[in-house]
Amino acid sequence: MGIFHCSSITSMAALVFSSCILLLLPNPAAAITRHYTFNIVYQNITRLCNTRSVLTVNGKFPGPRLVAREGDRVIVKVVNKVSNNVSIHWHGIRQLTTGWADGPAYVTQCPIQTGQSYTYNFTITGQRGTLLWHAHISWLRSSLYGPIIILPRRNDSYPFLKPYKEVPILFGEWFNVDPEAIIAQALQTGGGPNVSDAYTINGLPGPLYNCSSKDTYRLKVKPGKTYLLRIINAALNDELFFSIANHSLTTVEADASYVKPFDTDIIQITPGQTTNVLLKTKPNFPNATFLMAARPYFTGGGTFDNSTVAAILEYKHPLNKTISKNLPLFKPTLPPINATGFVANFTKKFRSLANSKFPANVPQTVDRKFYFTVGLGTHPCPANTTCQGPTNTTKFAASVNNVSFVLPSTALLQSYFFGMSNGVLTADFPQNPPVPFNYTGTPPNNTNVSNGTRTLVLRFNTSVELVMQDTSILGAESHPFHLHGFNFFVVGQGFGNYDPNKDPASFNLVDPVERNTVGVPAGGWIAIRFLADNPGVWFMHCHLEVHTSWGLRMAWIVLDGPQPNQKLQPPPSDLPKC
Repeated sequence: MGIFHCSSITSMAALVFSSCILLLLPNPAAAITRHYTFNIVYQNITRLCNTRSVLTVNGKFPGPRLVAREGDRVIVKVVNKVSNNVSIHWHGIRQLTTGWADGPAYVTQCPIQTGQSYTYNFTITGQRGTLLWHAHISWLRSSLYGPIIILPRRNDSYPFLKPYKEVPILFGEWFNVDPEAIIAQALQTGGGPNVSDAYTINGLPGPLYNCSSKDTYRLKVKPGKTYLLRIINAALNDELFFSIANHSLTTVEADASYVKPFDTDIIQITPGQTTNVLLKTKPNFPNATFLMAARPYFTGGGTFDNSTVAAILEYKHPLNKTISKNLPLFKPTLPPINATGFVANFTKKFRSLANSKFPANVPQTVDRKFYFTVGLGTHPCPANTTCQGPTNTTKFAASVNNVSFVLPSTALLQSYFFGMSNGVLTADFPQNPPVPFNYTGTPPNNTNVSNGTRTLVLRFNTSVELVMQDTSILGAESHPFHLHGFNFFVVGQGFGNYDPNKDPASFNLVDPVERNTVGVPAGGWIAIRFLADNPGVWFMHCHLEVHTSWGLRMAWIVLDGPQPNQKLQPPPSDLPKC
């Protein structure tokens, strides 16, 4: 089953262990080192009356919490005790000069092979809030995921009322069969993969699925209290709507960056995103219970898991009276499956605090501008075979600027650092679409995309503006994009084709939201800006895992800066080998 421990170190001579409760020595404002051990093991999990052996960390599903404070150093030893190759990504952690600890297999590291281990070592700099960790190879993150909770520095406070209690809420997906077999079959046949059998909240599908009424997460609250819900979308392939019946939520943070608070009855969250909300419970005990429900937001033309996951919000009676089990149950109303207008309006509500303590350091001038088309396409079938793609002669594919990114058989960062990139990667990723067309209009006749391991090179401290444009090839679709190694500012968004002459006039360069994952609107575009101040090789990809598997990904190479603290650190001695 493995072990899971947290420890804090203030010196080599003072090692304090606890059972996931960090004992702090004097000087409480000082950063400390937190040690974790993640054993990757098989665990039999039963959901929907189906028992399956799934990959877990320390036998937990979802996995254990990683808790630290801003400024802390985190050391996680990952031990692989299963037959699959494994790597772990600390999603949203900046990894300043520590790209070796980022985790995507064949990008910053070779995967950890069976019976081997690798120690991830990084410092949390300038971040506080909620993030997530998950496997970053094939579809293993379907069960290998968990929360990262970054508390403010000691003696620092939240920019909102301190909550009575903090509760992680993790959305996931449950498959009755091995997801690795599902994606392997899809890539072989060229067709779309089978969808999940249920969504989960904190690993449980809830009462709306058959054979699942006992597998329901229950959030027990007290009247008149404020709870901080740390909401994480760890689902494999679906964006989600979420609401709590008869309760309003106040959004206060996105992707570990504080935002100007705003009230909402419904949130929308893409895979890879996190959203912290304040839940103020009713002042008096209500004679009712309330469903917390989530279901997909979907804009594509393929199949998806069109089901609803639910948990139950129930109140504790303040006088400890016995509560009837037959209380009325209220259900929330969620938007239609394809409510793109709601999503656009909701995402526009996010704004950075942009104050003296938490400034929005948006690049006001831009050194380099890029325009990327993102979307689906096709590959031709191998000769003398039949495929199950859009036609029987094609396979499903996906691309950025018509390049379907191919992962190499060795790690990109290793090849780059040791000057052995020849034959592994090229530095000629197109800065603009190679063939202009009406991206959101009638699709072109030729839907085939190219293959390649092509990267874009940036000088250190380059200010970047990137516009990502959805395309209507095989249908317009929302694409949640995640950039490793950086936060970025979402300065603009819109529908139709981006107009470089008109649209920049409406960019928000004052208080745009700061994120690491953002949805490119279905049939629209998104504009982001970031400063390339982190040397290394950084993956950027759609966080719908099926699209990543089809090639909707690319990589940036950021060169070293002139100062010692602006250079990529040397690789650790236990870096896995391919």
